[in-house]
Amino acid sequence: MLMHNMANSVYSLFKLKKYLKYVVIVSLWLLYYFGVFTHFFELDYYSQFVYPLETNISKCVMNAQSGNSDQPPCSKINTLQYDLLLSNDTKCNRKIHLLILVKSSLNHFDRRRTIRRTWGFENRFSDVPTRTVFVLGKSYDIELEKRIKEEYEQYGDIVQYDFIDEYYNNTIKTMNAIKWASTHCNDSRFYFFSDDDMYVSIKNVLRYLRNPTEYPEYLSKEVKGKQSKHILPSDIVLFTGYVFHSSPLRHQISKWYVSLSEYPYHMWPPYVTAGAYMLSNAALAKFYYGSSYVKRFRFDDIYLGLLSKKLNIKPLHCEHIYFYKKHYSISSYKYVIASHGYDDSEELLNVWMEQKSNGNA
Repeated sequence: MLMHNMANSVYSLFKLKKYLKYVVIVSLWLLYYFGVFTHFFELDYYSQFVYPLETNISKCVMNAQSGNSDQPPCSKINTLQYDLLLSNDTKCNRKIHLLILVKSSLNHFDRRRTIRRTWGFENRFSDVPTRTVFVLGKSYDIELEKRIKEEYEQYGDIVQYDFIDEYYNNTIKTMNAIKWASTHCNDSRFYFFSDDDMYVSIKNVLRYLRNPTEYPEYLSKEVKGKQSKHILPSDIVLFTGYVFHSSPLRHQISKWYVSLSEYPYHMWPPYVTAGAYMLSNAALAKFYYGSSYVKRFRFDDIYLGLLSKKLNIKPLHCEHIYFYKKHYSISSYKYVIASHGYDDSEELLNVWMEQKSNGNA
């Protein structure tokens, strides 16, 4: 009997150890899978950050703008060799104040149609010349491509490049948008970039760009009527939107998973969410030329953050751009510049029309 009990105890102990071993293995795997261990191997962003090219990118930009674009140590590591399939060369045939570039998905015909009627309407302000284009990639779907060509022929506002239009090509789409703006509309004073699921008040965009550091308080000052038409100097380097200070996601289940080999640092550089942001003419030129010398990154907002870091351009935070869908009321949208979450075209139309009738859009 004693021997039998001892045997049972040994067997139970063996099972317990086996179970604990299994628990430890599974726990370690889960910790690895969700990136807990990865954080121990991250480098400190503030003291150890380096990113290719390791040279003075601002000097490279100056050289490129003067015609010396590919001389050591400023040898190009990126090129945008994507054919321009659709474009309207007369879109910016005169100097304009604001170019609106909408990053749109190919099959979002209804969204583009509604944007043309609302915040993308080019004749909204008779005294402020604006232009709107929709930036697209391409598809293997022949019928879809046919519809895009028909849309282009009807409206003349489609800019299409020869790359597959999918999520992980957003950086390619963004940089081609910047390229098109730089090569086809380089006289615009400002550039507004947006996704096609945003509510936007171009009226508030223009108000903000007059005095971004004091918006919207300056609108209520008695002296507002005496202010010059353009408060900002013409050569200002402005990159502004909703600025994030965040860390890379290391859990492998995430859509935004980033490995240490791709980016080894514990923090991102300050970056502006890609849904809506603004660039001045000088900033756009720096981004366009600088992108030839800064290693690409697959997330477009992060890549612009890396570019601004390498170019010593500090992004200006704008709390009136919402990366989430701001709860709607007539009064709460008075100073809203942009809000995410408007993929319903009818809702966008209703909200924009109501804000327009109240003088806010």
